[in-house]
Amino acid sequence: MQKIFQVLGMDCASCAANIEIFLKKIDGIEKVNVNLPAAKAAVDFNEIKVSEKEIIEAIEKLGYKASLMDTDAMHAPGHDHEKMMREEELKNLKRKVFVGAVLSTLVFWGSFPEWFFWTPEFLMNRVVLFFLATPVQFWVGWQFYRGFLIALKNKMANMDTLIAVGTSAAYGYSLVATFFPEVFRGAGLEVNLYFDTAAIIITLILLGRLLEARARAGTSEAIKKLMGLRAKTARVVRDGEEKDIPVEEVAVGDIVVVRPGEKIPVDGIIIEGQTSIDESMVTGESMPVTKEVGEPVIGATINKFGAFKFRATKVGKETILAQIIELVLRAQGSKAPIQKLADKVTAIFVPSVLGIAAITFIIWLIFGPAPAFTFALLNFVAVLIIACPCALGLATPTAIMVGTGLGAANGILIKDAESLEIAHKANAVVMDKTGTITTGKPSLTDVVSFTSLPENEIIFLAASAEKNSEHPLGQAIVEAAKNKNIALSEADSFEAVAGAGVRAKISGKKVLVGTKQLMVGQEVVMSGGEEKMAELEGQGKTVMIVAVDGKEIGLIAVADTPKESSRAAVEKLKKMGLEVIMMTGDNQKTAEAIAREVGIERVIAKVLPERKAEEVQKLQAEGKIVAMVGDGINDAPALAAADIGIAMGTGTDIAMEAGDITLIKGDLSGVVAALELSRATMKIIKQNLFWAYAYNTILIPVAAGVLYPFFGVLLNPILAAAAMGLSSISVVGNSLRLKRVKL
Repeated sequence: MQKIFQVLGMDCASCAANIEIFLKKIDGIEKVNVNLPAAKAAVDFNEIKVSEKEIIEAIEKLGYKASLMDTDAMHAPGHDHEKMMREEELKNLKRKVFVGAVLSTLVFWGSFPEWFFWTPEFLMNRVVLFFLATPVQFWVGWQFYRGFLIALKNKMANMDTLIAVGTSAAYGYSLVATFFPEVFRGAGLEVNLYFDTAAIIITLILLGRLLEARARAGTSEAIKKLMGLRAKTARVVRDGEEKDIPVEEVAVGDIVVVRPGEKIPVDGIIIEGQTSIDESMVTGESMPVTKEVGEPVIGATINKFGAFKFRATKVGKETILAQIIELVLRAQGSKAPIQKLADKVTAIFVPSVLGIAAITFIIWLIFGPAPAFTFALLNFVAVLIIACPCALGLATPTAIMVGTGLGAANGILIKDAESLEIAHKANAVVMDKTGTITTGKPSLTDVVSFTSLPENEIIFLAASAEKNSEHPLGQAIVEAAKNKNIALSEADSFEAVAGAGVRAKISGKKVLVGTKQLMVGQEVVMSGGEEKMAELEGQGKTVMIVAVDGKEIGLIAVADTPKESSRAAVEKLKKMGLEVIMMTGDNQKTAEAIAREVGIERVIAKVLPERKAEEVQKLQAEGKIVAMVGDGINDAPALAAADIGIAMGTGTDIAMEAGDITLIKGDLSGVVAALELSRATMKIIKQNLFWAYAYNTILIPVAAGVLYPFFGVLLNPILAAAAMGLSSISVVGNSLRLKRVKL
């Protein structure tokens, strides 16, 4: 089973890596993904071998605060435990940054009086500087020491190790120089103080973490917004009375009353009334959706017009909103394959940096100009401080968090980070026809009259005859009459002829609606419409003959028509360089007719449900990276077999479970948006990784002093601290640019 744990106190990528390494050693834990910016750990474990409590204790043994994320509690109104913890953490950082800034400024002022117009005499006293710098070193910077000591105890190393060792070297040297200066004078060394270096570095690093924490908070806005959508109360009918109750108390089967302007509290089916509902917060669709009796409603959406009643079908964590939150949380806690390289680098990074810093110190001490020890110490500190793996660790997860959050806000639910990464590689999109490209239900497309009767009269006669039929084709004709506001008559008699059509008496007339075989059997006089009938059937439509009193009067054609967005979506996918393929169980003629209508050239027809996965595998054997789009139970194997499965949210639960991406709107435009989102996210990740690697590759040698022999350039440790903070902030800021992507 998998559980999500909140982990607070992580400062860098190596912290996250160390938690993963430590937890994976525990028997029963199968997989661990620690997300630094989200401050979460997704742990797959065998609950027989290890408990949630033991996992929390293991994390806390490493010096971090951990708690189980209770998704039930998260869905409850007023849940703000995580928010309170984060606010407390930010408040503590602000306090320490303020104290550090004040004391560091005073230390800097007293250390370099020549830079100022006036400096108080007492501030230049070495003992005074010691007393000003010590609180910065051991109170403001205590978290670095705590992290360093815990890492040391567990035979690990992290960013705290680098900062603690680096600043302690500067502080310790200054401490000896303040109280035992003869140690250095006796060795012929210059007695310098570096209290300012240690204090300013600690303050700048904390300032960077404060700014980074604020920026990272923006990457999780999607989850906060989703949680904020939930209604707090519901009006239910109990014992014949309407009562307002907390939404947690709504039970499946309750009758819920919703008035105009109110939020719908839970998922259900309308049993009374008609309305328009704003579903934009869940589906991303800006236009209100008209709903009637028998149609579903989604919790957290807003009723715009008209009061209605509905029967609750899903409550609590079973609602669509709760499932969306759960899915987004899991996606944000997962890792993309591209992150694996960064993880491997991070695992060996800190020990390597400690080695580079030690070598830097030795080389400068032996070969450096006078005072060699001073140069060696400063470059040693600069290397330790500049080498921050934070930017490397933030590069992928921050982009994944923003990308999955943006997707959820637009009705695109991404199962995990791997799915988001693979989607951008797809070069072929295979689409099921029924319910994916088409609406999934037949509708009237053509009316042909062979007499002077107008089309509406033919629809009136056919729909009145079909009114009592349960056949989908008959219902399509009745629905068309309703849409045209044609009032229907009750049939004096009605008979359904299996597999052929219907017989009815309407206003004294004998009406037949059905196949040619039905007409021949009833000796109907035909009007010679065979050519027109063949033409309509060639377009993939089902054609029914309408006859009155023994004479053919016209034709009615019904078809499963493409969704309004299908053609535009197919065109966009082609412009993105993707091959679009339609796969269906229908006959070739019908399939090709629909394909032509939406602009698809390649059609795979007459595919039995159990063979759909095989067809996907054949395409993969051609070298294609396949994205499969479907909505039915028969599509589930193909969705699972594809490189990336995209399920229509209007389809079955099993299809959505098999898919890697779910489109809540059930609209092909969502396929375009999902692939565009994947491409945009991967572009940001690659930019982040490039700059994170470039930052460390370029600046560590500079900090070590490679430019000094040629240009006389050295990197001041204080500037190194500022650069380190800016690198992390820039990565987070670049990831936040994803929010501006229009889907």
